[in-house]
Amino acid sequence: MTTGFTPFYRGGSGSPLVLIHGFTDTWRGWELVLPSLERDHDVLAPTLAGHAGGPPLPPGADESVLVDALEEAMDEAGFETAHIAGNSLGGFAALQLAERGRADSVVLLAPAGGWPGGGGLSEGLVSYFRQMHGMVVAAVPHIDAIVSTAEGRRQATSLITENYEHIPPGLIAHQVRGVAACEDAVRLVELGREVGWSLDPGKINCPVRVVWGTEDRILPWPSAAERFRTESLPDADWVVLQGVGHCPQLDVPEQTVGLISDFAAQR
Repeated sequence: MTTGFTPFYRGGSGSPLVLIHGFTDTWRGWELVLPSLERDHDVLAPTLAGHAGGPPLPPGADESVLVDALEEAMDEAGFETAHIAGNSLGGFAALQLAERGRADSVVLLAPAGGWPGGGGLSEGLVSYFRQMHGMVVAAVPHIDAIVSTAEGRRQATSLITENYEHIPPGLIAHQVRGVAACEDAVRLVELGREVGWSLDPGKINCPVRVVWGTEDRILPWPSAAERFRTESLPDADWVVLQGVGHCPQLDVPEQTVGLISDFAAQR
């Protein structure tokens, strides 16, 4: 795997599958599940607009900026529709693609936008993301030393996973550098605060599975899923993972592969 920031990854063969990472991550957030998913799927893992390696945010960007870029990536890959899996912000983007008729099935890993009220980001989340970005930027010059120890790797992954021992130090370092290199992070946070997280569930005609870890520290279960459970996606297939954090694809990669591939195979 490359260590730089690139716009996308593609590999494997079979039915099309699009993997959408979370806020300030890159496509390499899916690295641990790629080899297994590629056995049955033609996998496209794009880097989101405004993120390290992804397309820049255009002037005057609105709430459609991420899904517009994802549709363009699918078009360039020759995917009219695809199975789609998304984590966190990528989960909400996956729902937007489904709303546009581009999804054969959707698997959502702790998707954003399910908190009560259905508005934009709360002031608490805005403050958290601003603080986190500043702390990560300060840590980058020391990241190689940080990931060289088990304690450092635990600290670097504590917000997104419960199980970290199997995650390669190089991947952890890349993800930290990716957060710091997400130059549009603050702009995206402000956009998330200003716009609503509106969906028309009636336009989502594909099967949906929602996966949530009980130890999610960023979007806590079940409060951050309330709107999805009661309003938008009450009929989805809900899977709760005990002892798992915000990023199941990193935390429990093989279990995540099964949750994605098995659901896609049913469609």
